[in-house]
Amino acid sequence: MPQRNYRDPLHNIISLEESVPEDRLLIDLIDTPEFQRLRRIKQLGLALFTYQGAEHSRFTHSLGVMHLMTRTLDLLGSQQRISHEARTVGRAGALLHDVGHGPFSHVIEKVLGFHHEDWTRRIVLDEGTGINRVLREFDPELPGRVASLYDHTYTPAFIAQLVSSQLDCDRMDYLLRDSLMTGAKYGIYDLEWVLHALKIDEQNDRVYVESKGLYAVEEYLQARYYMFRQVYFHRTLRAAEAVLVSTLKRARELIETGELGFRVAGSILEKMLTGEKVVASEYLQLDDVDLTFHLKQWSRDRDPILADLAGRFINRNLFKAMDLTLEGDEVHEFQQRAAEIVMHAGFDPDYYLTMDRASDVPYYGYYRPERADPRGLIYIETAGPQPVTREISEISDVVRGLSGYSIDRVCFPAELNDEMSRLLFGMARHQR
Repeated sequence: MPQRNYRDPLHNIISLEESVPEDRLLIDLIDTPEFQRLRRIKQLGLALFTYQGAEHSRFTHSLGVMHLMTRTLDLLGSQQRISHEARTVGRAGALLHDVGHGPFSHVIEKVLGFHHEDWTRRIVLDEGTGINRVLREFDPELPGRVASLYDHTYTPAFIAQLVSSQLDCDRMDYLLRDSLMTGAKYGIYDLEWVLHALKIDEQNDRVYVESKGLYAVEEYLQARYYMFRQVYFHRTLRAAEAVLVSTLKRARELIETGELGFRVAGSILEKMLTGEKVVASEYLQLDDVDLTFHLKQWSRDRDPILADLAGRFINRNLFKAMDLTLEGDEVHEFQQRAAEIVMHAGFDPDYYLTMDRASDVPYYGYYRPERADPRGLIYIETAGPQPVTREISEISDVVRGLSGYSIDRVCFPAELNDEMSRLLFGMARHQR
C-alpha cells in the first residue's frame, strides 16, 4: 500500500496511506499552497536569536499535531466509538490549526492588530483557497465543521478540546518539539503516559485523565510553565521583538507621510501596515521571507531611524533587555529618566525605549477562574473504589502552586547599558 512518509525529528516517521480516503484528504491538504506556506513561517518566531537551533517551522509542528491527534483518536477509539466524521474533522482541524499565522509567528500580530485564529477560520472558509477546495471536494460540509472547531461550537465537543484547550495536541507537540530544537530541556514530560491515560467522558462530552496520569499531567503543566519562563519569554527574544516592533512602527509612519524610501506599491505588507483590509489570498502572500526582504531594503533607507533599526534586526545588534523590580510611581519615574538618557545619547525614545511586560497563567482553572473556559479545563479521575472526575486544581497541590506571573523589562540600545544599569541600581537601592 503506497504511503506518504514524513521524517520528523520528534515523532520519527509520520505516515499517511495514500489509498485511505481520510489520509488522502490530509495529504492533499498538506500539498496546498496555503499549507506549504507554513514552511516559511518559523515556529518560534525570533527565538533563533537566542537558540540557534530554533529554525523549525509551523509546517513541521502542524504535522506533529496532526500525528498526535491521530494517535489520540486511535487510543480513545479503541475503547469508545468515535464517528468517522469526528475523526476526519479532528485530524484535519489539528493539521490546519496554524495556517493563519503571520510572519515570525506571534510578534507580527502585536503590530498589525490581528489574531492568527481569526485568519485560520477565514482561510478554511474562503472558497478561493486550496484548503477550502480540498475540504469541499471531500465533503461540502467539511470546511464549516473544521472552522467550528476553532470557536468550540463543533459537536462532539471533546474533538475541539483535543485541538485547543489546556491539554491539547497542539501544546503536547510544541512543548516537546521546541525543547528538542532549542536544546532547552524544560519542555520534557511523559507524553506516552498522558496519551494512554486519556479517556472520554461521554456524559459531559469531554476528555479526562485517569488517576494514573495525574503526575504526568502535572509534569506537562510544569513543562509549559518553565518553557514560557526560560524560552518563550527569554530576554533576548523579547529584545529582538522590541527592535522589530519599533522598525515596523517607524515604517508605518513613513508610509503615511510618503517618506518611505523603499516600498512595493500595493504590497500586502504595506496594505496591512496602513490598516487596509486584505482578503485571504492577499494575506497568504505574507511570510517570513517577505518581511525579511523588506527589512533588508529598509536597512539602507534614507531615513536614519528606520535604517538603523532594520540594520540592528538583520545583523542581530539587538536592544538590551533589563529586568525591572520597581513598583508604582517608581516605574513612571524610571521611564522618564530613562527617556532622558536615550535622548541625550541621540536616540528617539519613541523607538529606542520599550517597556516590556511578558505574562502568563500556567493554568486558568485555579488562578484565573473567571477567564477559564470550562471546555478547556483539565479533569482528573480520582483514585479509589468509587472514582469521580474532578477539575485538576481541586486535587493537585502542584497545579495550585503554578501561579500566574509577569516579567517587566526595559529594552534599549545596548550602547547605553552602563548608564541604564546605574539608573536602575540607584533607584532600586533607594527603594530598599
